Amino acid sequence: MFPTPAKRPNSLASSLIICCDLDGPLIDVSDRYYRTYCLALTHTRSAFQAEGIDLDLHLLSKPQFWHLKRERTADTEIALRSSLQIEQVSFFLSRVQHLVNQPTLLQDDLLQPGVRRSLALLQSWGAKLIAVTLRHQTEAEQVLKFHGLDQFFSRIRGSDNCHAAYQNYAEHKQQLLADILSEDQRCSERTWMIGDTEADVLSGQAIGLSTIALTCGIRSHSYLTRLQPTRIHQTLLCATHDLLGLTPQVQQGNLLNHWSPSPSFTPTTCPA
Repeated sequence: MFPTPAKRPNSLASSLIICCDLDGPLIDVSDRYYRTYCLALTHTRSAFQAEGIDLDLHLLSKPQFWHLKRERTADTEIALRSSLQIEQVSFFLSRVQHLVNQPTLLQDDLLQPGVRRSLALLQSWGAKLIAVTLRHQTEAEQVLKFHGLDQFFSRIRGSDNCHAAYQNYAEHKQQLLADILSEDQRCSERTWMIGDTEADVLSGQAIGLSTIALTCGIRSHSYLTRLQPTRIHQTLLCATHDLLGLTPQVQQGNLLNHWSPSPSFTPTTCPA
């Protein structure tokens, strides 16, 4: 399905262990997060209208909203910029938390360009791939299988907390990484943590891993630079070419995914 790599795997490539986050590097969650924001505002307006209180809200555009998220602006601040009053924010936040992982919204997630090509290259060169995500374990397995990516990973390690992915706590990711490394004696300086947020970079740094921050996800280049990761790349494909010492292909068509998911996919509700 994929072209044969330009050169054969070497000992350095075959000793690579890649721990890769799910949301951001592999999956584009921007549509889901923005739709969650819009619905949460709508629910908040309706709830207060039922009590006789009319809210004059300001709906942020998707570029405005996503810029704030990529600069790690708190949801409370986003609510205030949407003209909610401080006493109305807690209801809005509760709706965001409730909605963000609903099956109907999870269907808004898209595969990032170049992901299948990247994983196929890494696998063909002998790198060991491990998915490390704060999504619930069941949901992570389901999403990767749906997109046909589970075949590339030797292990999939997710959280037992349905809300951990949106909360994005670095200490949760660090514990997942520590558990993985304690199970694999091959882990060394050739182990990399690839992700798009502070949880990925800080957790990798905390246990001595080299880190690659990707700017295609939920944090901006300027924000990620402040975290001082080992390297910064735009996409997983760029990072893959760097790690394997390959020259990126010039034709844009070769960098994109040609696989399209079936529209019949319906994620199951995350276990309580």
